[in-house]
Amino acid sequence: MPPTWRNFLQRNGAPHSRQTHTVAIVDAGPLVAATDRNDVHHARSVAVLQRPDLRLVIPTMVVAKATYFVNLRGGPTAEATFLRGMHRFEVEGPQPDDWLRIADLVEQYADFPLGGTDASIIALAERLQADVVVTLDGRHFAAVRPRHVPYLRVLPE
Repeated sequence: MPPTWRNFLQRNGAPHSRQTHTVAIVDAGPLVAATDRNDVHHARSVAVLQRPDLRLVIPTMVVAKATYFVNLRGGPTAEATFLRGMHRFEVEGPQPDDWLRIADLVEQYADFPLGGTDASIIALAERLQADVVVTLDGRHFAAVRPRHVPYLRVLPE
């Protein structure tokens, strides 16, 4: 893996320890882009992941998806470096009721298709009352109507 992810973590310390006000649920795209400085979305992904006003929360299903893509781009060493960095983030697993909501969302948006990982982001946003999603695939999240807010705000803009 290029030193980018390692440097990002060293510069930013533990993102979950920041005094923040806005909870933002993180999708895999910005995490993967942050690991690869050749990625067209690298700079804007790093910028949003460094914002001190955001409390970044990463669903465990997103970590699984991101590690797959990090490995595809950089191999096992890159994946291991990425995983070692996860201890610095707030990673949240689905609660029992979240699984039901994830399944409901997958069915409700079957024509989209939404998929389980993206549905887990929405379920976690609902549980944490978060209205911000950090993603490079804003169309999925712009089309979904969560239970707790009229729409989810997407970053980076």
